[in-house]
Amino acid sequence: MRLAVSLNSDSFQDWDGLLALLNKAFAFMEGRIDPPSSLLRMSADSLKQKAAEEDLFLITQNSRPIACLFGHPQKTEYYIGKLAVDRRHRGTGLARQLLDAAAQEAVRRGLKGLRLQTRVELRENHRTFRAMGFHLIGASAHPGYARATSLTFRRPL
Repeated sequence: MRLAVSLNSDSFQDWDGLLALLNKAFAFMEGRIDPPSSLLRMSADSLKQKAAEEDLFLITQNSRPIACLFGHPQKTEYYIGKLAVDRRHRGTGLARQLLDAAAQEAVRRGLKGLRLQTRVELRENHRTFRAMGFHLIGASAHPGYARATSLTFRRPL
């Protein structure tokens, strides 16, 4: 399936639908990651604000969000966050389409790579990102933690 990826669609207004997509896509993390995801503190309004401050890459079907990611430049790289694909559409290449669109935006801005973080516990995410050309470059700890809680991956452009 190939659906159009829109970047910062001014006409998009379904912030509740986007929040629902993210909550469903991230639900598998509950009870697995420590500390809990920052998504738990987000609302439809905070997603709208995030989209005003960052790039929102969005795939919709019948005007409903089915896949998304947020991105923004950080120094020489383009940081990716909140990548989500509706469960019914997983395995169809939508995540790859979003990452490719983010890579195009990064190249347009003259950046050298894509960078993202995923939680240490989410080994299936590590495998997925490696399969998409990302390489592990480091680990970090959330404030108050003495152990690594996140891994950083990078894909050169």
